[in-house]
Amino acid sequence: MDKSSTLLVHYDKGTPAVAKEIKEALEGNDVEAKVDAMKKAVMLLLNGETIPQLFITIIRYVLPSEDHTIQKLLLLYLELIEKTDSRGKVLPEMILICQNLRNNLQHPNEYIRGVTLRFLCRLKETEIVEPLTPSVLQNLEHRHPFVRRNAILAIMSIYKLPNGDQLFVDAPEMIEKVLATEQDPSAKRNAFLMLFTCAEERAVNYLLSNVDKVSDWNESLQMVVLELIRSVCKTKPSEKGKYIKIIISLLSATSSAVIYECAGTLVSLSSAPTAIRAAANTYCQLLLSQSDNNVKLILLDRLSELKSLHRDIMVELIIDVLRALSSPNLDIRRKTLDIALDLITHHNINEVVQMLKKEVVKTQSGELEKNGEYRQMLIQAIHACAVKFPEVASTVVHLLMDFLGDSNVASALDVISFVREIIETNPKLRVSIITRLLDTFYQIRAGKVCPCALWIIGEYCLSLSEVESGISTITQCLGELPFYSVSEESEPTETSKKIQPTSSAMVSSRKPVILADGTYATQSAASETTFSSPTVVQGSVASGNLRALLLTGDFFLGAVVACTLTKLVLRLEEVQSSKTEVNKTVRQALLIMVSMLQLGQSPASPHPIDNDSYERIALCIKLLCHRNDEMKKIWLESCRQSFVKMISDKQLIEMAELKAKTQTTNAQPDDLIDFFHLKSRKGMSQLELEDQVQDDLKRATGEFTKDENDANKLNRILQLTGFSDPVYAEAYVTVHHYDIALEVTVINRTKETLQNLCLELATMGDLKLVERPQNYSLAPGTSMQIKANIKVSSTETGVIFGNIVYETSNVMERNVVVLNDIHIDIMDYISPAVCTEVAFRTMWAEFEWENKVAVNTTIQNEREFLDHIIKSTNMKCLTAPSAIEGECGFLAANLYAKSVFGEDALVNVSIEKQTDGALSGYIRIRSKTQGIALSLGDKITLKQKGST
Repeated sequence: MDKSSTLLVHYDKGTPAVAKEIKEALEGNDVEAKVDAMKKAVMLLLNGETIPQLFITIIRYVLPSEDHTIQKLLLLYLELIEKTDSRGKVLPEMILICQNLRNNLQHPNEYIRGVTLRFLCRLKETEIVEPLTPSVLQNLEHRHPFVRRNAILAIMSIYKLPNGDQLFVDAPEMIEKVLATEQDPSAKRNAFLMLFTCAEERAVNYLLSNVDKVSDWNESLQMVVLELIRSVCKTKPSEKGKYIKIIISLLSATSSAVIYECAGTLVSLSSAPTAIRAAANTYCQLLLSQSDNNVKLILLDRLSELKSLHRDIMVELIIDVLRALSSPNLDIRRKTLDIALDLITHHNINEVVQMLKKEVVKTQSGELEKNGEYRQMLIQAIHACAVKFPEVASTVVHLLMDFLGDSNVASALDVISFVREIIETNPKLRVSIITRLLDTFYQIRAGKVCPCALWIIGEYCLSLSEVESGISTITQCLGELPFYSVSEESEPTETSKKIQPTSSAMVSSRKPVILADGTYATQSAASETTFSSPTVVQGSVASGNLRALLLTGDFFLGAVVACTLTKLVLRLEEVQSSKTEVNKTVRQALLIMVSMLQLGQSPASPHPIDNDSYERIALCIKLLCHRNDEMKKIWLESCRQSFVKMISDKQLIEMAELKAKTQTTNAQPDDLIDFFHLKSRKGMSQLELEDQVQDDLKRATGEFTKDENDANKLNRILQLTGFSDPVYAEAYVTVHHYDIALEVTVINRTKETLQNLCLELATMGDLKLVERPQNYSLAPGTSMQIKANIKVSSTETGVIFGNIVYETSNVMERNVVVLNDIHIDIMDYISPAVCTEVAFRTMWAEFEWENKVAVNTTIQNEREFLDHIIKSTNMKCLTAPSAIEGECGFLAANLYAKSVFGEDALVNVSIEKQTDGALSGYIRIRSKTQGIALSLGDKITLKQKGST
């Protein structure tokens, strides 16, 4: 691993030389030089420098300037400098800037007035703001809207300061009058925001008195209205009925942002079917009207949330959701299909399948991007539909079988897997599927698809005509025998005669040759004749796909061909009364198998046949030569039974997952019972009635119960300092996707007031602090909560470290308390996920980062160790339980998880039980990024010892 190296370079940016250069530039008359100097001063302040020696120079030479850029930079400078001393008192020199600010507030130029008013919004010192209040009030009546809207914001900021309500006693009343007469949309929005923030009752009264006009208001004002409604309904839930009417009226607004916020507000305030249906319809309309892919993904997330909470209502909108498939983006299509598959019922299955079939047909054109991947998703979706509702299988299976010869191997594999499952679960379709498969078998060109298709032919060709057609199809696809031949050369040259006087190809030599019909003969070679090396007989173009694949060295396929022919011959013996025909077919099958073995052992093959395939073909030859009833039962019945068991296990796993998703909530016996039907319904709208019913149902089922109890919250608290430290601190860590929220509780355990107390944090890894730390004062024995937000950009394990710095009145030196490190666990970012075996293998081959961890544990049971790893890594085991049950001393399983950033984590566990009872083996982790592979490896290394 690469280790980080730190190099500390000394660079004193606040040296007198730099400050002197800035001072000289500010004292000059060159405007551009002053602008550059002010920019340098601002940058130094942002980097933590104080440069107090520049203050008087800026007051003398920069304040009088009329240049707008200089005035803007001056306000930035004044915002950054310290305006108070260590005791919190305003510095005396700050009085110098008050007169300049007053002049700016009365300046004839509206831009100077506006930016100065905006600057006042950032001032927190009441002593500086107090003399400016008359000038601020005068700007409420300025002719330019830019000044008026900033004046309203300045009044709101001053009013919220400590004792600010004494500076503007009648501020809410004045703003309410401004709101009634103001015509500028932005100024009107700021005025309503001021009332909402500082005098909520006045804002509510204004809203209710203008209910009919809300739909005509400006977009920005409508957004503030929605924010007000959310705030009011949170404090007064009983009054939300009259506000929901306003929200529903805003659903017809022209702004997409307002409509989206309306839908979100409806869902958060009401669970009435009418409200949820209106919100879902809104999301579906936005899904079709918006062109931005990110917006579409956000809307699909909202629909997915609605689906989990209000599935019955979302079922009605499944076709509207599926219209999002018109987007060419694969992520949008994938998420759309995931939502739709959870909403399928007996009532809409036919419509859904019809729509999916149309999409499959569209992929046959070359116009769409990534047709193969999209077709694969559609096939998987149709497969899921057919498994849930077998009655629709007959309408799609023949359409999908047209894609068995698809150039996209993954898509063709999905089709043949679908056909294999449907032919077992739908016996009525067996004849039509077998007939169609035999007709289209020659189109299959993928070596991974042919074995599955051959297995279906061997298992489900039951009648005489089907068995004969199966054998004929395989024979035609293999082409003419033999697969290779030895060509003859006559009349060798004199040179060859001299060079090879004792060659094995002379008169006395005898060697076997393969005749045209595949039989062997011994031939004497004349002295004038020699034989060249064996060459592969390619056959005609119509020879078939199996021959082409065999000649490339795919002898696993050859073994599957042998097994299929064996099953067909054994079944032919049951359904065919003529022994002559059976024996003829046996000879033909034996000839094919022997020819494949001969090809695998000849130099003509690209590589020799592997032992497994050789033994499998040889076993088939022995079986056909020595047929008995016991072997017939194994070959013709046991294989099918194993497949049926595999399907049943798969269905049991799916049912268990569905059951795990269904949360069971119980109401407490002492919960309040609200007899809604005994209440007066006078004056209540239909929406309010529905909402009351839904609330009662939620109370009855315990849905209002919080998922996370206090005990779980206590597990997330981390102690940062010791009990003997003068400042005790502990943090409650909340990880929510891309954000980490730290709530740090700080307790002053001394008898002195702690001044300028600051929580200084730093991060290591892909973590980033959002805010700059602030200073606080903490009285003796009191506590306070400090919140810090951290952004996360990857699943790499991160560390948050830092310290608490404070000063006391007796000793002005800064005291430092070092905090314990906070390790952000990768388990907070990944969650169990499911993928197909084909997708897992594809990703396993593609991902370049691998971390190999040796098994080192005290656990002696293989299954117990696997369960421990699954629990420790928060991953999903993809291997079926039936494949890992039993005691054989070996265990291999695949685990899969997905991070909140869309990263895939693949784990393969391969362990073996030694003679002494200990477990050995390796756990291999693969991912696309280095961070997740290393973090998971560290986690497994730490946890694999056992529960401790």
